[in-house]
Amino acid sequence: MKFTALIAIIQDKDEEEAIKVAKEAGAGSVTIIAGKNIGLEEKKVFFGLTLEENISVLLFILPRKLSLKVMRVLRETFDLDNPENSGLAVTIPLSHVAGLDTKELQKFEDDIKNML
Repeated sequence: MKFTALIAIIQDKDEEEAIKVAKEAGAGSVTIIAGKNIGLEEKKVFFGLTLEENISVLLFILPRKLSLKVMRVLRETFDLDNPENSGLAVTIPLSHVAGLDTKELQKFEDDIKNML
């Protein structure tokens, strides 16, 4: 089975919803990394404090076929193609993967069989 890393960067407030829709689309476990978005434009300053947008980076390791389905759902749900929204999703092919849970591997195989 060929695997892909799906990395979704979304607004912090949308983290729970993003995980929910990704799991409904077939994703398994997720690693969540908190961060701040620093774009090209200067951020607003309020009483000497720079206001930065909090983001969540969601990392999924998925079978290639399933990653496209999960990415499509995230794209549509959070309107990632709209330049006014701050969000991004990318996939990166993986050549070697170690440490995946055998229950999760079985779930992936079942989900892919159901897709066919």
